[in-house]
Amino acid sequence: MRRWEAALKLTGVGFFIGGSIVLGVYGGHWLDSKLDTSLFWIIGLILGIVVAFCGVYQMLLPLIGKKRDKENS
Repeated sequence: MRRWEAALKLTGVGFFIGGSIVLGVYGGHWLDSKLDTSLFWIIGLILGIVVAFCGVYQMLLPLIGKKRDKENS
């Protein structure tokens, strides 16, 4: 894999992290406004962080695996 391809993938990972957290907080805030509470934005934040972590792990597995294969060769 070329360096610029890896850089683009890592840029996508950054956008995925930001998007997951922002959407989680926004969804929680929306629920808070509908139900007149102030708890769901925290739940949305936590859910967004968990989704971001799991997604980043899945995205980086192929990159980590290819690097380990090169080191073992």
